[in-house]
This record gives sequence, structure tokens and C-alpha cells, in this order.
Amino acid sequence: MRIAMLSYHTCPLATLGGKDTGGMNVYVRDLTRVLGQMGVQVDVFTRSQDEHVPHVLHDLGYGNRVVHVPAGPETPLPRQEWGRFLPEFVQGVVRFGREKSLHYDLIHSHYWLSGLAALSLKEVWSAPIVHMFHTLGVMKQRVRRGKEEAESDERIQGELRVLRGADRIVAATLAEVAQLQWLYQADVNKIAVNPPGVDLTRFYPIPPEEAKEFIGVPPCNRMLLFVGRIEPLKGIDALLEAIRIMRLKGVDVCLAVIGGNPESGVEETSTEMERLKSLRDQAGLTDLVAFLGKRSQDTLPYYYSAAEAVVMPSQYESFGMVALEAMACGAPVVASQVGGLAYLVQDGVTGFIVPVDDPRLLAEKLIRIVEDPGLRQQLGSQAAHIAKEYGWEKIGARIIELYHQALFA
Repeated sequence: MRIAMLSYHTCPLATLGGKDTGGMNVYVRDLTRVLGQMGVQVDVFTRSQDEHVPHVLHDLGYGNRVVHVPAGPETPLPRQEWGRFLPEFVQGVVRFGREKSLHYDLIHSHYWLSGLAALSLKEVWSAPIVHMFHTLGVMKQRVRRGKEEAESDERIQGELRVLRGADRIVAATLAEVAQLQWLYQADVNKIAVNPPGVDLTRFYPIPPEEAKEFIGVPPCNRMLLFVGRIEPLKGIDALLEAIRIMRLKGVDVCLAVIGGNPESGVEETSTEMERLKSLRDQAGLTDLVAFLGKRSQDTLPYYYSAAEAVVMPSQYESFGMVALEAMACGAPVVASQVGGLAYLVQDGVTGFIVPVDDPRLLAEKLIRIVEDPGLRQQLGSQAAHIAKEYGWEKIGARIIELYHQALFA
């Protein structure tokens, strides 16, 4: 079986933590690797954003490739311009397959733009489409705080087209199925629930004192951790307020924020980064909150293992891969009661669930963990145990089963 994996707007090999890199990158990368292990041949097609990077890379192993397709300027583009070069991208994918004399049995697309590309490729190849949205435009519209965060009508209409044209839809949770059914009137008979996986060879508990030594945190310090893109819907401002409340109560903690770039003017995340840094300074938390910028996946297990808890105060998450990675490393997770987080994080078992934008309750749950080492150890141990059910070998096998369903429907 040969799969054409489409990740148009972001490369699975990109450094994580930027505005447009996150859980989807990890998903495509790790799924491709495990499919290779299982004997499935995959070519991942993404738009070339750097003319100095070879157009074909074998970094994912097992003969599987990442193909950077020139479509428009080979530079990062503003979100508003992504769609302009989609036809050129499709032409490049078709040309690659023709030049290599390849036949693709199935197209697996990610995010709505890749789904539109898949619809065009389906006309050329007569191959079925398996699609995963990762995030939904209507849901992001519901939590936006201003016009600058609005999702375009083009996206919403594009998602509807993909829902109609795809043969199978992968939803991360039952919550996403409900969103697709009620907000998009999707045909639930073509939707399969299959959560993302976690690489258990990379994410596993490291003794906290060894993890703290590696990242340079004094053993006596109690560190809370946020990992993710720096954007308003991640709820970091609520987390900063929770840290302020904890300080007023005399609870000694520090917060490390991983994601984005802490230096202003470097990338699109700088506006939100500057806003959050200003909030931190106004709240008198400069000595407690550190914005660390991007960190490699190889170092994340040390940060997760060193943390008293990993905090995800998001206003919207389709799944929450950071939570799963943290759980696999034995870290309790305190998360908002939204989307996939409400399914993944088991309240009182692997961490705590709190309402969106409730810094007071968020602070209370964090205080319980940092002031009760026994509770922290219990939650972390249970989290690591549950995370084992999400190993990529199990998830990959379910994806292959879905491929077969699409192929032989």
C-alpha cells in the first residue's frame, strides 16, 4: 500500500512551537514513521518554505519521504496567502508521482487546505480520501476574542466541501464527532474516532532530580509548565493570573512557557508574546515566569518530568497532544474542560479539569498538586499508565484498518 500524505501548510519536520507548528506536525511525522514500520509506504507532501532545504528528504525512515513541493515563493507566507498557491501545489504533487512512476492507493490529508488539495488529486488518481481536520473553523470562531482572530468564510466553506468529498473522516474524540455532526451536518457514518498516539520510546518518566539537572532547574524549585503555540486561544493569560493568585497565597512556584520566540519582531507570534510578557510584568511575576521559546522534542521529556504539573488552560483543543506527552512522562495535567482535553485528562485520576477562564479554580487545583507530593506522584503514575494505551503501534494499526475500509468500501 502506498499513501500520499498531504500536509500543505506546515512540514512535519519543522521546529515545533511556532505559530503554525504544533500537534499536527507531530501527528503526521509520527504516524508516517509507524506506518513505515508496519510496511506501508508513505510520501508526505508539503509546500516548500525554504529553497535551501532539499525537496526530498528521508528523515522519517523506512523508505518514506517528505517531499517539499515548490508552490509560490519558497518562504513562509502569511495565513491569508496560503490558498493562493494550492493549485500549483497540486500540480507539483501530480508531477512528482508521474516522474517517479508512482501509483498512490489512497490520499490521507490533514487540515482543510490539504483536504481541498486531496479533492483535486482524487479527480486525477481516482484514489479514496481519508481526512483529519485537527482543528475546526467554526469552533475557533466561537472562542475568538477579536476580529483579528476571525476565521474566513473560505475556510468554513472549504471544510464543508472536504466533508462532502472525503471517503472517511478521522475524528480525535467523540466531542469532535458531535461538533462535525451538529455544526457541519456531517455524515457520521463516514466518521471514525481514532485519537493521536504518543511515542513511548521518547516520552516516558525520567526521575525528577535527573530531569531538573538536565534543564537547569534547582532541585528545590517547584516548576509548572506550559507547552504550545503562543496564541490567544491557548489561555496563557488565565494561567498568569493563576500564578499571581498562588503568589498571593504564599505558594512558591515558577512557570516555564515553551513555545514561540521570546524575542520581539522575529515572527508572527511576537505580538501575542509581547502582550503576555507585558501582562507578566504588570502582575509582578517577572521573577517567576520565563518564556523559553522553542525547544526540541528531544528535550521535552525532561521538562515534562521535571514539572510539578503541565497546564493547558486552552479555550479550544481538538485533542491536546501536549497533555498526552506529559502524561506519558508521568506529569499530572491540569486542563480546561474543552474538546479533547475533557476526554483525555481524567479529573482526579491523571490530573484535574477546570472551567475555561477560571484562574481562581485553576490556582486551587495547582496548589493541591504542588503542596501534596503524594498526590502529585499518584496522579503522575496513573497518567503514565493510561498513556500507554495511546502508543503509536496501536493507533497506527487502527489507521491501517481505516485505510482498508476506505479502499474496499
